[in-house]
Amino acid sequence: HFPQTWLIHELFERQAAAAPDRIALRYEQETLSYGELNARANRLAHCLRAQGVEPDQLVGLCAERGIGMVVALLAVLKAGGAYVPLDPAYPDSRLAHMVRDSGVGLLLVEQSLAAKARQLCEGLATQVGVLEEMALEAWPDSNPARLAGQSPANLAYVIYTSGSTGLPKGALIEHANVGRLFAASAEHFDFNADDVWTLFHSYGFDFSVWEIWGALLHGGCLVVVPHSVARSTADFYRLLAEHQVTVLNQTPSAFAMLIAADAAEPLPLALRYVVFGGEALNVAMLGPWMDRHGDAAPQLVNMYGITETTVHVTYRRLTLADARNERNPSVIGSALGDLSALVLTPGLCLAPDGVVGELHIGGAGLARGYLNRPDLTAERFIANPFYDAGHPGSSARLYKTGDLARRLPDGSLEYLGRMDDQVKIRGFRIELGEIEYQLARHSQVSAAAVLAREDVPGEKRLVAYVTLAQEEEDAGQGTVETLKAHLRTVLPEYMVPALFVVLDALPVTANGKLDRKALPAPD
Repeated sequence: HFPQTWLIHELFERQAAAAPDRIALRYEQETLSYGELNARANRLAHCLRAQGVEPDQLVGLCAERGIGMVVALLAVLKAGGAYVPLDPAYPDSRLAHMVRDSGVGLLLVEQSLAAKARQLCEGLATQVGVLEEMALEAWPDSNPARLAGQSPANLAYVIYTSGSTGLPKGALIEHANVGRLFAASAEHFDFNADDVWTLFHSYGFDFSVWEIWGALLHGGCLVVVPHSVARSTADFYRLLAEHQVTVLNQTPSAFAMLIAADAAEPLPLALRYVVFGGEALNVAMLGPWMDRHGDAAPQLVNMYGITETTVHVTYRRLTLADARNERNPSVIGSALGDLSALVLTPGLCLAPDGVVGELHIGGAGLARGYLNRPDLTAERFIANPFYDAGHPGSSARLYKTGDLARRLPDGSLEYLGRMDDQVKIRGFRIELGEIEYQLARHSQVSAAAVLAREDVPGEKRLVAYVTLAQEEEDAGQGTVETLKAHLRTVLPEYMVPALFVVLDALPVTANGKLDRKALPAPD
């Protein structure tokens, strides 16, 4: 179903040709068939090619959730370029860094965001293209031919992830990475044209890749969830029932709230699969859901993955036995067939079963590397000492995930957390160092540390610990609100700590390093 020589948009075009009248997209009261979506994307793609878009060229997109956003993503691929998602919900300073770092020659925006985009591109050679002003009716609606030399090895998108140096970094993902994701996971799922998916997550978050192309490459319907609905559990739960959604992709944190909504006011659902990703799953939390629905309708699946390895790495179908396991390990299962997941010691030796080590990923899902970061690419994408050309999941490179894991007796993997200060909260990858960097830059802060705490089981929160400059020590809550306001101008909302603790001094170890274990629980 997913020929390795095809590009992402060519796989979509096959679905459009087979059933042009089938509904492809829904957003509120608006719908678009496969034929209509293909035609609209083709017109924009021809327009983009006329502006010089070519293979491996990065094209920025800043758009609100809606049908036009999906049309633009598809059009960039059809033109031959790679899209760089710039979610307008992000702070301007973060978006400006992404525009500068990616070096996009063209930034596509909706009319409502044109002024914002021009400000982001001020002083740069980036051209701003307003979608509503492109007179697309003048361009043909036929599929653009593949360009000379264009292949699945060309870039499909660049998604920025949180960076430990205080600035996000862009992961370079190719068409082949995405196509093989669905080919490799096909043995575990029977996705088809009758499925209804939701685009729940930001298109700047790699879970959206699975949602968008999972629906459109299988001929299903993609329901784009309005931002306000995504932020309201009750409204989203009603949307699942109203549209009879069959494939739901959620972080464990988000699904925990759906479990409560389902218990409070049950509605008729049509779910076939619930796929978890984005953060560690405590399987015990699924007990109340399984008590009501069982573990077969829908199937509950845990899939560990990373942006640099193209969304998903492992697969584990969850059962009632998992939910009732008293140890409640975060079992992430086994690697997809074209990937390898190795637990290695610091000396790059294979860790014996049951022994904790760093998880390394190899295989066809590995990104090309990081944009403009050859140093970091060399550090994180390393030579594979166990490379076996005869093994389909093996590759010459391994990606150092920074995640701790161990292999269980049945061969599956148990996730045990991060080696460094990177955490995941509500599915968002967060480098605590990035938050600390932005806090330390503020004139009222003399030192800062940030932790992800789970003082109440299942409620992981960011807590900032700060010592204030001398003149601010008596400012109290007003200073805390000032710091929160400062962070909101430079970081996404999900990276702003929920709680602040003001200390006279940060605790240190005997060798003078920050003693994170000694940071107190917030009162």
